[in-house]
Amino acid sequence: MNKTILGLDINETANLVDNLNGLLANFQIFYQNLRGLHWNIKGNNFFELHVKFEEFYTDSQVKIDDIAERILTLQGKPLHTFSDYIAQASVPVGKNISNDVEGVELVVNSLSELLKIERVILDLSDKADDEGTNSMMSDFIAEQEKTIWMLNSWLGN
Repeated sequence: MNKTILGLDINETANLVDNLNGLLANFQIFYQNLRGLHWNIKGNNFFELHVKFEEFYTDSQVKIDDIAERILTLQGKPLHTFSDYIAQASVPVGKNISNDVEGVELVVNSLSELLKIERVILDLSDKADDEGTNSMMSDFIAEQEKTIWMLNSWLGN
């Protein structure tokens, strides 16, 4: 069995890198959505949501870097062009959203999509004995599930 320098199966690692690049692409679209929401939000909830969207995009920026560095750790090459991100992303794109409910719903829907991708990666990393990726996905999932609960509470769901 061929192994990487980290002692992981080469084929399983290549599959993980592909899936992590998909997650990276989706996080980049999510990040840009959050920037747009931060800039364009209007209404009575402006101050609350303007700050919250900034908190979310700052957190996403850290996660984007973590994902790219994990890809590099696994000896892969992270995607880094907008054309690659757009081609691989499945999170919804939000354009010109200024309504508070619509903006929060976009974040919830995006996080739900990210969770699907992360759970696939979690399963793959578990089967590959890749504890580093597994731990990262577990942390992302737990945090995002809580965020979805809180945003759904804000929405009255």
